Amino acid sequence: MLELVSTLMDRSPGLRRSLNKALYQYLARLDRQGEILLMNYGYVAAAPIVLKPEDEPNRVWLQLYDQVAGAVDLSGLDVLEVGSGRGGGASYVMRYRKPKTMTGIDFAQNSVAFCRRRHQVDGLSFVHGDAENMPFEDGQFGAVINVESSHGYGSMERFMNEVHRVLVDGGHFLWTDFRMTDRVAATLDGFKQAGFSIEQEEIITQQVLGGLDHQTARNRALIDREVPKIARPLFYRFAAVDGTTLRHRFESGE
Repeated sequence: MLELVSTLMDRSPGLRRSLNKALYQYLARLDRQGEILLMNYGYVAAAPIVLKPEDEPNRVWLQLYDQVAGAVDLSGLDVLEVGSGRGGGASYVMRYRKPKTMTGIDFAQNSVAFCRRRHQVDGLSFVHGDAENMPFEDGQFGAVINVESSHGYGSMERFMNEVHRVLVDGGHFLWTDFRMTDRVAATLDGFKQAGFSIEQEEIITQQVLGGLDHQTARNRALIDREVPKIARPLFYRFAAVDGTTLRHRFESGE
C-alpha cells in the first residue's frame, strides 16, 4: 500500500502537492509545545558551526541551513526562503547571516501563523503563499533559499521560473533537496532552462545521513506516540527512519 501511494505521488503532481501539505500540517499539529522549529533531515558538518546556547538543541538541522546559506555573502540583501516551514531556518539566517531583510513564504497557513508568533526578530517576516505563484514583485530579492522542500511541489518548472522572476539580475538561488540519481541531470537542466547558471554543486548525502542518525530515534518515538498505527508506515517513510525505503535509497545512493 505504501509503495502504491509513493508511485501515485510520483505520477500525480497534484496528489504529491496535496499529500505533502497534509503531512506537514499534521506533523506541525503534533508539536503542541512549539518545540519543533526545523523539519529538514539535518547535516553533520566536519567543522561544527558556532551557535548560541539557545540554538544548540537544533544544531544538526541548523547546520544544513548554514551549509546552504553560507555559499554566498547575504549581508545587506533582501532574502527569501521558499518553504519556510516552522521558521527556524529563516530565523537562523536572519540572526547569523545578517541580510537586510528575511522573508519566509509557506503554503501551510498554520505554519505561517506559528512563525509569526514564535520568531520575533527585526527584519524577519512570514507570508502565506504558493511556491509556484509567489505574491512578490519581479526582482524583489537578492537571494532565494530553498531547503528540502521542492520535492513536494506540483511543478518544479513553475517553481524555478518563479524563483528566477523574483530575483534581481545576478541574484543567487541557494537550493538543496533530494532526488533519485536518474533524475539529477534533468533537475540541473531545469535550472538552466529557467535561466540560471550553476556556479557550485555538491553532493551532501553522507552528511545528511549523519543528520538522520541523530534524529531517527526521536522521530520514531514521536510517530509511535502521536500517529494512529495504520498510518505510521507513511510517516516513517516521510521521516526516513531506519528500515524505510527512503532511508535505504539515501544509504545506497539511489
